[in-house]
Amino acid sequence: MAAKLRKGDNVVILTGKDKGKQGTITLIDPKAGKAVVDGLNMAVRHTRQTQTSQGGRVPKAMPIALSNLSLVDTNGKATRVGFRMEGDKKVRFAKTTGDVIDA
Repeated sequence: MAAKLRKGDNVVILTGKDKGKQGTITLIDPKAGKAVVDGLNMAVRHTRQTQTSQGGRVPKAMPIALSNLSLVDTNGKATRVGFRMEGDKKVRFAKTTGDVIDA
């Protein structure tokens, strides 16, 4: 199945404690069906001190299920993603506006 959401996409969170907040996808795991959004779904992780790094409580962005994310269109609203052929190239487009996402 083709990837509807990709690294670098601007997304909005649909459910959970960060509902309605927007961010950029920094890492995606298609096998697990999860993505990490920069600065959202933060959790505190306790790390042990080493010779190279200071220990303590470190905030870390945790993965979010892809089903809880939606792409943001040019109007700033959540949109679903579709695929269509333009010439001989398959492109993603926003279902609300019909604009092509990929250049």
